[in-house]
Amino acid sequence: MAKDGNCSLEFFPPKTSAGREKLLNDTLPALASLNPEYCSVTYGAGGSTRDTTVAAVEAITAAGQDVAPHLSFGSDNRETLQGLLENYRQLGVRRLVALRGDASVNDETGDERCIYANELVSFIRETTGDHFDIKVAAYPEIHPEAVSYSRDIDFLMAKLDAGANAAVTQYFFNVESYFYFMDRCAAAGITQPIHPGVMPITNFTNLMRFSAACGAEIPRWIRLRMEDFAEDSESAYQFGIEVISQLCATLIDSGAPPIHFYTMNQAEPVCTIAQNIGLLKGGNNDAGDQALQRSVA
Repeated sequence: MAKDGNCSLEFFPPKTSAGREKLLNDTLPALASLNPEYCSVTYGAGGSTRDTTVAAVEAITAAGQDVAPHLSFGSDNRETLQGLLENYRQLGVRRLVALRGDASVNDETGDERCIYANELVSFIRETTGDHFDIKVAAYPEIHPEAVSYSRDIDFLMAKLDAGANAAVTQYFFNVESYFYFMDRCAAAGITQPIHPGVMPITNFTNLMRFSAACGAEIPRWIRLRMEDFAEDSESAYQFGIEVISQLCATLIDSGAPPIHFYTMNQAEPVCTIAQNIGLLKGGNNDAGDQALQRSVA
């Protein structure tokens, strides 16, 4: 299992057998060359992918990688989550990503369920003690529902004070937003690591839509340059690789904690960026090279 790796990787649980096969046989082996510290697996709104998330966690764990399942209260009650936590313990999982759930709802007893991530972190600590290393979310450009910049940092501090070990940011393209956010967190007394989250630019149309929903700003100059490549997908792809490679190089040069890559279950963009910034070393890695070739075939 990777320890103190170069980065961390995020995957979503595949919905089809073909997607599962590609993730396990092609994408994951190709990305193993990055020596990731862990691989996180998303949970879906309201725990909607619970079963597929657990299956992906089991498979990636069996492949020898440390796994950090995402977890939220969502539509689950405490008993369901307690069973899930015990299942993960039995699998040997030692990491979790604790996230806010959906809007507040009442369970079958009429009691309001917990929804906030600090409540989830407290619940995990009360249930499992120090067994899990817990990551939580941070928002350099501030959560789209936040009432103010300072209040959003207060919410991050509450999650960390509840027992989280570190935070991973929403992806961003304005590196200054991350540096300023780090300064304000330090001024607020936050000492835990805050890992920068990075999203490779591949499908720009989808990225624009998703970014509008999650509050991640795409700089005007990137949008305008992408318009130049509207009819040239290869140039658009290469431009995206260049932009994210420069972003990652700046983060590394600044001494930021290891990067968390939102892979979208694709190996080639992340491997190319990693090669550009020195995380993926040259040399003989026939198995990884073959997996990478299959992942882009």
